[in-house]
Amino acid sequence: MTLIINFLKVLNAGRRISTLSLSTFTKMSAGKKSKGKGDSAGSSLKELNPWPQYIHDRIALFDELHAAYKDKVASYSRSPIKVTLPDGKVVEGTSWETTPYEVARGISQGLADNTVVAKVNGVLWDLDRPLEADTELKLLKFDDEEGEYVFRHSTAHMLGEAMERCYGGCLCYGPPVEGGFYYDMFYDKGSVSQTDYPALENVMKSIAKEKQEFIRLEMTKAELLKMFEYNEFKKRIINERIDTPTTTVYRCGPLIDLCRGPHVRHTGKVKAFAVTKNSATYWEGNSEAESLQRIYGISFPDAKQMKEWKYLQEEAAKRDHRKIGREQELFFFHELSPGSCFFLPRGAHIYNKLTEFIKKEYRKRGFQEVLTPNIYNTKLWETSGHWQHYAENMFSFDCEKQKYALKPMNCPGHCLMFANRVRSWRELPLRLADFGVLHRNELSGTLHGLTRVRRFQQDDAHIFCMPEQIESEMQGCFDFMEYVYGIFGFTFKLKLSTRPEKYLGDIEDWNKAEESLSNSLNASGHPWELNPGDGAFYGPKIDITIHDALKRAHQCATIQLDFQLPSRFNLQYSSDEVAVTKRPVMIHRAVLGSVERMIAILTENCAGKWPFWLSPRQAIVIPIAAPLNDYAEEVKDKLHDAGYMADVDLDAGNTLNKKVRNAQIAQYNFILVVGENERQAGTVNVRTRDNKVHGERSIDDVLTRFKHLAETHEKDAEEKF
Repeated sequence: MTLIINFLKVLNAGRRISTLSLSTFTKMSAGKKSKGKGDSAGSSLKELNPWPQYIHDRIALFDELHAAYKDKVASYSRSPIKVTLPDGKVVEGTSWETTPYEVARGISQGLADNTVVAKVNGVLWDLDRPLEADTELKLLKFDDEEGEYVFRHSTAHMLGEAMERCYGGCLCYGPPVEGGFYYDMFYDKGSVSQTDYPALENVMKSIAKEKQEFIRLEMTKAELLKMFEYNEFKKRIINERIDTPTTTVYRCGPLIDLCRGPHVRHTGKVKAFAVTKNSATYWEGNSEAESLQRIYGISFPDAKQMKEWKYLQEEAAKRDHRKIGREQELFFFHELSPGSCFFLPRGAHIYNKLTEFIKKEYRKRGFQEVLTPNIYNTKLWETSGHWQHYAENMFSFDCEKQKYALKPMNCPGHCLMFANRVRSWRELPLRLADFGVLHRNELSGTLHGLTRVRRFQQDDAHIFCMPEQIESEMQGCFDFMEYVYGIFGFTFKLKLSTRPEKYLGDIEDWNKAEESLSNSLNASGHPWELNPGDGAFYGPKIDITIHDALKRAHQCATIQLDFQLPSRFNLQYSSDEVAVTKRPVMIHRAVLGSVERMIAILTENCAGKWPFWLSPRQAIVIPIAAPLNDYAEEVKDKLHDAGYMADVDLDAGNTLNKKVRNAQIAQYNFILVVGENERQAGTVNVRTRDNKVHGERSIDDVLTRFKHLAETHEKDAEEKF
């Protein structure tokens, strides 16, 4: 009981701090010195004293409007409401008084303390926001995806407050993102430096200590324009993005920002956070617009989680595919072709093995591989709709008074293939696969190793089928995906992404497509989630997220149902009814996704310790003395001729033990040592990179075992040799 009373005292103290008046905030900002002031070596960043005038003006308007809002709510009539919990239990409450936090506390204080946000009738809801009517209530913790999203969003506001207090710039967007959050800021007096991080973190610590309450307020467009008159970017958002009579702002301490919310109860809930990196970016990704400073961060409700995250970051740095790519001589990038990878022989081996693996599966599963042009007249993209929606991401040029573009995707070309002649229902489903080279004009600031490139290839395929074949084809897509990810040892999650704000086609077609995908997901037997509004502009899609050895999520595979392109290209097939033509449905699908991105993921997942079937260093032959060099070369040649990546170490300057150790460090799967006895017997002595000794084997036996291990894609080939 004492702990609960002490907690409530601290909580109430936090609330008093968060609702301080403008005059009190002015005194605080003038009188206190930030802990970050001059703390960080090499950084001149200090908390501004006094704060920018716009902060005080903003607070004054907020206080006035919020007081009027509280009076308005006080006048509302109260009535009994029923709050239904997920287990069916019903709690009695009062409209405009009972809050989700009070309901949680009525169950247990521990539940109330650990709940991040509520969900009221399917809508995310602040814990301290009063319920307005009968409610179905869910209480979400940090380990819930939506709970984590809200938690990180709240921490982004804390970072935004620190940025205003230290730089005085104009905040832009500050969303949670996968793996953390960021805030963009227009700042024309310099740039953000890594040495600024400690000062920002110290201000954020003081924000957390103050337990600033997150306060929600609805405002009209005119009020918003007055509040943010100092910020050109907020005014653009208000004028261009807001199409409702009112929208919401949230306040924590001196920060007030446009925001839908919801948020955590107060800043003290954020127990652990860090500024992680910074970069330059453009307003809304437009390279012609203003340059902004972007600062990233990470946060957790528990210091232990931060400690684990830091460990995983250290491990990720060791596994960075760019680092391993250099060390293992797999690939590199050059400034003369930014975003385009140079694959060296060993890297090309991995690339080719992956594509061969998929091509072999294509043959088993009824796909036909095709080749299509790299360059098309932009009329093609106008027909497909890509030019209207995607032109800024395409490389285009003029030729003989016509405009052309490098293809960023294969689907329009495959539509031309389908339309090349009259098709019959007997040909469907028609499954066309294409490893054609694709180019996308990604912003230079977003390029990142193999995970974000401008030139890439995909295991891209399109299935043209009849509507009644959709579910069976979708099941085939799921089977293909399960098989491939099973080989790699990946787990995955499925999401159905539905119609976005900007879309092509009729609502009826979209509804039909979304229903078909939903039925297919249900039939697959896998759990799945709804991801509203995140579909492609031409159709809904199933996004597949895989998880690697470091628990990181990656989106690679995609399955998209498309009723639009067949219509836009007027695709038809003759049906089994006399003189009747029908329109096919198109399924876009990929399993690896970008081959480049998959290589990055696999590199980091296995930490450069490649499985035998993919390995760029499958075997090395080591003679114990110079007179055995010829035999070692002969063994290496036999392995090479059989299609394996084999080398021989003839360096006379190293001892046998040193050669074996070097081979293990270089991650050769198998180390074949040969001496005089092995030469006379036509054998090799087999050991692995993990120092498991398999002993003497004939060369034919080695080749037989290698073939089996490669064909079965054995994960533990070294153990099961």
